[in-house]
Amino acid sequence: MRVGIYSGSFNPIHIGHLALANYLCEYGGMDEVWFLVTPRNPFKAHSQSLLPDSFRVELVRLSTAEYPRFRVDEIELSLPQPNYTIQTLDILRQRHPEHELYLVVGSDNWQKFSDWRESARLLREYRLIVYPRPGWEVDETSVPDTVTYLSNAPLLDVSSTFIRESLEKGLDVRYFLHHKVYERLLEYRCAQ
Repeated sequence: MRVGIYSGSFNPIHIGHLALANYLCEYGGMDEVWFLVTPRNPFKAHSQSLLPDSFRVELVRLSTAEYPRFRVDEIELSLPQPNYTIQTLDILRQRHPEHELYLVVGSDNWQKFSDWRESARLLREYRLIVYPRPGWEVDETSVPDTVTYLSNAPLLDVSSTFIRESLEKGLDVRYFLHHKVYERLLEYRCAQ
């Protein structure tokens, strides 16, 4: 089975995440996409306000439950911090040797990929799928054979930061989120 490994903070998960994963299953050759909630990205500022790990997992589960080709895996929450993608993929490959694993990254991360822990080994041992992000162009002629660039993927320029800031202002952004995620975020905010 071909599995897209989609790791991120999902702080919170939004329609851009879900649409990309859906595209990978329906148009990108993936049999499944596994969402891996990351406790803290080593490249992101520590000042970024993260929703609690368990709550982010809950939101990902709510938004992916209705599509049978999506799965949620909490592996990165149990690894020593900071955890690195190469460690996660190595463990997943050990646990699931029957699957072909494809790491899903945005073109913003692709531009900085050489800074990743063991990036050369990542490219040598795993396949990558790079999706376009506005403002982060990719020269397709320089992409290695182990990398697929999704030049035709639809672009949805939505960010979790935009969602969080909108909710903090009391704005109604229900159409940027799965309806169950939106409802749960409102409940969560009311309980704070």
